[in-house]
Amino acid sequence: MDLFKRFARNQPPQTQPPPEQPPSINQYYLTSTPSPQNAIDILKGEWSSKFPAPLDTLTAGTVGLFDDFRLNWFVAELGGLQGKRILELGPLEGGHSYMLEQNGAASVVAIEANTHAYLKCLIAKELLGMQRVRFLCGDFLAYLKDPACPRFDIGVASGVLYHMVNPAELISLLAKSCQTHLLIWTHYYDPAWTEAKSLQSKFPSTQAANYAGFAHTLVRQNYDDALHWTGFCGGSQPYSHWMLRDDIIRCLEYFGFPTVKINFEDPNHPNGPAFTLLASRT
Repeated sequence: MDLFKRFARNQPPQTQPPPEQPPSINQYYLTSTPSPQNAIDILKGEWSSKFPAPLDTLTAGTVGLFDDFRLNWFVAELGGLQGKRILELGPLEGGHSYMLEQNGAASVVAIEANTHAYLKCLIAKELLGMQRVRFLCGDFLAYLKDPACPRFDIGVASGVLYHMVNPAELISLLAKSCQTHLLIWTHYYDPAWTEAKSLQSKFPSTQAANYAGFAHTLVRQNYDDALHWTGFCGGSQPYSHWMLRDDIIRCLEYFGFPTVKINFEDPNHPNGPAFTLLASRT
């Protein structure tokens, strides 16, 4: 018998470690009294919004999206939303959806692609008793491209345009589906801001673009480390394209919204220059 076999015979038998057990399903059960906080804590640490009264003492986020001054301005400009059919893109946690219903909208269809954000919308809908809001889980671009896409009076796209790979396409699709007004809040690209913040690496390239005859400039924006935050609420790709300020206005005019009112412009917003746009057919 060779030395290797003699050595192997003298070794203790090798034992395999026991298979790792999956976590017990019991961790998903609660033993406390039912409460709104229990529902919010299903996605603890992911919330951005502060809930409105009487739920304003709950621990969620801190941003006032359930009482947003931008949406209040929009409603005042239109003289209310009574009887309006509204399409909302990227509702996040249902704050604007709630405000649209509270201000008289006949119906709100709100489309959310982020599955955790969608679940937060459903939690908010239950806690606040929304009756005329329907949340859909999926890609709003696919929804808008569907020939069966219904028509709406108003489109609301707050915080979504700068998350698009092709933002001009989104404006074009909204123009086909929304008959009277659009509300858009968005960041835009300003090279002076980028240079002042030393963020050139976040915006690494610029390219000429043309969509349906509309010539414009696109600037690539990389999400980088933000993709690893559980509360991330950006686009579905690891990058997006930002537009220049004047290109956004020209794009709205090109696709059928010639009247554009601007408010709450903040060229020094910490996340990039931003403004609120009310675009109208007339």
